[in-house]
Amino acid sequence: MSEGRFFESADGAAIRCTLCPHQCRIPVGGRGACGVRENRNGVLALPYYGYITAIARDPIEKKPLRRFRPGSSILSLGFAGCNLHCPFCQNWRISQVVNGNTAPGRYLSPKEAAALAVDDRQIAYTYSEPLIHAEYLIDCMKQARKQGIANVLVTNGCINEKVAAEILPLTDAANIDLKCFSEETYTKVLGGNLPLVLNFIRMAHEAGVHVEITTLVIPGLNDSDEELDKCATFIAGLAPKNSWSFAPKAKLRGVSAKAETPWHLSAYHPDYRWNAPPTDPARLIQAAKRAQENLRYVYTGNIGTTPFAVK
Repeated sequence: MSEGRFFESADGAAIRCTLCPHQCRIPVGGRGACGVRENRNGVLALPYYGYITAIARDPIEKKPLRRFRPGSSILSLGFAGCNLHCPFCQNWRISQVVNGNTAPGRYLSPKEAAALAVDDRQIAYTYSEPLIHAEYLIDCMKQARKQGIANVLVTNGCINEKVAAEILPLTDAANIDLKCFSEETYTKVLGGNLPLVLNFIRMAHEAGVHVEITTLVIPGLNDSDEELDKCATFIAGLAPKNSWSFAPKAKLRGVSAKAETPWHLSAYHPDYRWNAPPTDPARLIQAAKRAQENLRYVYTGNIGTTPFAVK
């Protein structure tokens, strides 16, 4: 059992976790919304420190990262729990920890994790949400850096700025979910915080992390041209300051170049507690082509064909 760092005392013996926007007030014996951060007698305990639910060697394109070390393999470590509760989660069997129930796994120390990555020279923290295990993540990333191993985050980016400021300098590349561009959807459907996610993406970009963005396109929820245009415009705005001039409706004005932060548009299929119809591949490709107005690199995924890439 390890002790956490990101918390403060609340009333009585309760504590308040300061990791993410939930700011969970956790009574003695209780756990936060993520299911993996616990109050043990007034101290934040981490019963899942180093608990790995999946270990695999993946092509880096599966993360998905298409512009970072293409053609390489990467050691992928999966975790338990998540601070969002997306009803359409594609990895819900490991992400949703309820009453201490989680997928089978094993404990892996930071040194053991780095040792497993010695051939690939890079580790992806992925599958479920790694940032809710921030203390373990920081320890792993430091160990990897000592051995010249690259750190890759695959994350929802819904984390407080203080925590992000510790993790991002240790991060070499990240694929960050931008699940939609609606604060209402983030709050009411996902249990997240859009402004905080946007801030995390900006911080990663400004820290020199190689950033790629993924949006799971869900019919009837986030697939309108208007909402996808807002996502594309935001991603294009990650270009260096003073490089871009924007016109309304996601049109670039006065520039011939395109922003180079890659955007992955991924097809949804019914899973967990959401029963919208699967994403139409033709709609996904149409959305990708529309994004060419702003972005140089747009990819489609989960449609059973070769990913569409903007040339």
